[in-house]
Amino acid sequence: MATLRRPGAYICGIDAAMDVIGGKWKVLILWALNERPCRFGELRRLLPGITEKVLASHLREMEADGIVHREAYDEVPPRVEYSLTPVGVSLNRALKPLGAWGREHVLGGTPHPYEAAH
Repeated sequence: MATLRRPGAYICGIDAAMDVIGGKWKVLILWALNERPCRFGELRRLLPGITEKVLASHLREMEADGIVHREAYDEVPPRVEYSLTPVGVSLNRALKPLGAWGREHVLGGTPHPYEAAH
């Protein structure tokens, strides 16, 4: 289950949700993981402009919040995959109307490749 960063300090549900998805990259990581599990390098390629440091930091935070699962395989060379937890899947479903609003009111109806696949 998700961990609360500021127990009792939230004003409303939107405030709590924004604490989990805040920043430029977290929602894009969520959308990238919506289709299938990805390795770190795959995520970097899917998110042009994100640095390794930021991606690693966000993945750790999202894992701590219970929305991303990290699976390390005992192989040589080591393999790690990231996927959405059921909580992460439900968060993506909650964000879908927000994406539709942005597409309609900001982009003029043009879907982003992540949205077109969902």
